[in-house]
Amino acid sequence: MSTGTARIAVVGAGANGASIGADLIESGHDVTLIEQWPAHVEAMRSDGLTVRTTAGEATVRPRALHVCQVAELRHPFDAVLLVMKAYDTRWAAELVAPHVTRDGLVAAVQNGMTTPAVAAALGPERAVGTVIEVSATMTQPGVVQRHTPPDRSWFAVDADPRAAPVAELLRSSGRVETFDDIGSAKWMKLVSNASVLVPTAVLGAPMLDAIEVTGMRDLMLEAGREALAVGRARGHGILPIFGLTAQQIADEPAVVETMLDVLYDRFVVPGATTTVLQDWTKGRRSEVDDINGLVVAEGRRLGVATPANERIVDVAHRIERGELDPSTGNAALLTG
Repeated sequence: MSTGTARIAVVGAGANGASIGADLIESGHDVTLIEQWPAHVEAMRSDGLTVRTTAGEATVRPRALHVCQVAELRHPFDAVLLVMKAYDTRWAAELVAPHVTRDGLVAAVQNGMTTPAVAAALGPERAVGTVIEVSATMTQPGVVQRHTPPDRSWFAVDADPRAAPVAELLRSSGRVETFDDIGSAKWMKLVSNASVLVPTAVLGAPMLDAIEVTGMRDLMLEAGREALAVGRARGHGILPIFGLTAQQIADEPAVVETMLDVLYDRFVVPGATTTVLQDWTKGRRSEVDDINGLVVAEGRRLGVATPANERIVDVAHRIERGELDPSTGNAALLTG
């Protein structure tokens, strides 16, 4: 597949998907954005897609489709970047499967361990595992605030030569590294997510503020160490994501702290909130069951204790049931 002539779809044009799609369009690719938020699709059609960064803003004019219009497609895509919520992966992969060329690729550019769901829909030879570290928010249809522009965004892609076109595409949107063991790389990102995404969201605070609340840094490290232990029990290796070197993660007991510090130093900016808090603010459920919940479920299956992650999941579920609001007062429920 030549990416220069390929037809590309980004399925899930929320803050991150729209950011990536805009970068691909500006790089000259033939891109279609497919999105389930009707107002966002209509805004992109009428006014374009605007991505704002600290360096300014740029507006592109994407081809944007509602999810319901996928059934009307007549020409298949050569590559699909799936940037949906982890819990939407299976149905989204099934939705797009009939509209991918016979040798086309679908990349799970998502949180969580979603590659198997894509493989189930399209076959393992067409599913590409990836890791994404991009920070962006979107509260207004058609407008994205991107906190990590391409020079501060990072992706990992399967090192298998068949996945090379996906790596080439994502280089339009950030730094790309390849990994022979992409499953372990994705679990390492899950370790980071288990430390940060839900714990800080529970406090209803930006990431930089939440980690300063008494007891939260220790709680975040505990959750990450549990996730790392579960990953080891699953057979995953410890890999240097986020641009780390093998030497920087050589001390296994310090790996989670090293990753947390690098994440906050390179990717977290003042005022940035996690996708989990953004979902709750919009009245949507979060990916907690695909992150900390997966750590808990796999810990039970493998006999690895995960008390910190259990507390995080419990409080998150209480928020999603409407019993609690995200608040710094919830720190006591996590750390007590």
